[in-house]
Amino acid sequence: FQFGMNWASYSRFVGDVFGAPLAMEALVAFFLESTFLGLWIFGWDRLSPKLHLATIWAAAIGATLSAYFIVAANSWMQHPVGVIFNPETGRAEMVDIVAVLTNSTTLAAYPHVIAGAILTAAVFVGGISAYLLTREKETAPADRGALRKAMRVSIYLTFAAGIAVAVSGDLQARLMFEQQPMKMASAEALCDTETNAGLSVFAVNDPGSDCSVQTWTVPDLLSLMATHSLDGEVRGINDVQAQYTEQFGPNDYRPNLAVTYWGFRAMIGFGAIASFGAVVAWWLTRGGRDLPRKRWVRLASIAVIPTPFLANAAGWIFTEMGRQPWVVAPNPNGIPEVRLLTSDAVSGAVSTPMVIATLGGFALLYGVLLVVEIGLLRRYVQAGPEAVMPPTDQGPPDDDPDGGGTAPSDDAEADVLAFAY
Repeated sequence: FQFGMNWASYSRFVGDVFGAPLAMEALVAFFLESTFLGLWIFGWDRLSPKLHLATIWAAAIGATLSAYFIVAANSWMQHPVGVIFNPETGRAEMVDIVAVLTNSTTLAAYPHVIAGAILTAAVFVGGISAYLLTREKETAPADRGALRKAMRVSIYLTFAAGIAVAVSGDLQARLMFEQQPMKMASAEALCDTETNAGLSVFAVNDPGSDCSVQTWTVPDLLSLMATHSLDGEVRGINDVQAQYTEQFGPNDYRPNLAVTYWGFRAMIGFGAIASFGAVVAWWLTRGGRDLPRKRWVRLASIAVIPTPFLANAAGWIFTEMGRQPWVVAPNPNGIPEVRLLTSDAVSGAVSTPMVIATLGGFALLYGVLLVVEIGLLRRYVQAGPEAVMPPTDQGPPDDDPDGGGTAPSDDAEADVLAFAY
């Protein structure tokens, strides 16, 4: 909807490319998600346990496929491939869908996105399980056993996902040094091209300069990460700016340095906190020990839950802000004309007040949904594991001649999915 309303020029430029992956996402992935999620929600005690389990797996597979097509579309904006430029229409036209779907940027970004999603889910389940195990209200012995198992599985999934996030992130960053050198130079506040470049840990802005002054670095580490060599050359902001000015004309091709620099560190920092929480949980429960029923453990269990969400958000902010001022970044080895500035992509008929009004409306709507979601989570988490399953006593058998279940009880108070009905 926004493509046509706020980004009309962008839609004209990339419409021939975006149509295919987004259509695939809708026809294949979204179909699986919407169909089987509905069957899972309404299939309790109506489907066999194995079939009911299969529906949520199908929905999860659909969501995973959906992510691939979305990442493929976004990766094309980061690194356009598989297209030609039509000078008569001024549009990019797709000639190779396989190249679009197997873009090197996609193949690097997709594992990072999926690993981040698994990390988020694992920390969420582990944090809730730890909270229920350490709260003052006593939990039934059978439920405590299930919670311990859930927490242990979450700990090991967090370890695996954390390693996958780090490895895939390193591969993706190394690729970005080649494809988007300005983004990575800004992520490290590297003003000038250097050999033996150090990895910036902290940087402060110099009021007398357009760049930043690094105050604390790890020597040679940036060169090692970018080139696999301690004395490898890493291009700086000023060098890339000069190249782009010569290649594409006068403009400021630097992204917002503060957002790019600190967004990169927020992504890494919040992800590290999530992984560290799993290490602490593993240590506290080693050898079959129970989690200490102490207030700090309970508070830490809840506090760690938002960290992977924040890490994912910071990562996407870094990815998109670091690409600016491009909405379609130029491919260093591609067709020079296949590029589009963000300022050239917006709809000319949409005024600033209109954008502010719609953005404010969306912010208000999502704010309300956030409050509702947190309220529902709080309600059912505090209810404990017994609220996860619908009531076992659901009334007399129904009139289904096939004998497929029972008539639902009027008392759905304990049903965690009652709000969905």
